[in-house]
Amino acid sequence: MTRLFTDVIQVRRRDDEPAEFLWRGRAYLVHEVLAHWVEAGRWWATPAVASLSTGDSSRPGDGPASLSTTPIPSSPKWAQRAWGEPAPDVGAATGPAGLDDAEQQWWRVEAGSGRVNGAGSGVYDLCLTWSTSTWTLARVVD
Repeated sequence: MTRLFTDVIQVRRRDDEPAEFLWRGRAYLVHEVLAHWVEAGRWWATPAVASLSTGDSSRPGDGPASLSTTPIPSSPKWAQRAWGEPAPDVGAATGPAGLDDAEQQWWRVEAGSGRVNGAGSGVYDLCLTWSTSTWTLARVVD
């Protein structure tokens, strides 16, 4: 049977993989990592990226109609190197601050509440949302 959840959990990692997690007051020991994958969010649809475009998009989800082509002003003479390149920290173009692409890292693990492999074990999907450093338990197959 598969059950879906969105419960926040605490995870202890070893070698960048989940080793154990705490869910609903019970500790689960990870016996095996069955799968691992990364999902990027819809970063192209965020307000921060939309603010980079000028013009009107005729249909939702089409993306920007055109991008701004305003030239980057040259840096002052005191901030230039001998060959005219701006110093790294002066006059640099930066993207929108706080761009959150909602990237998530997923692990499908076999885990159990007992120390013995197979004792009360099940398969769990654990998700780490990078922007908030939040772990959630998304699915349980038992």
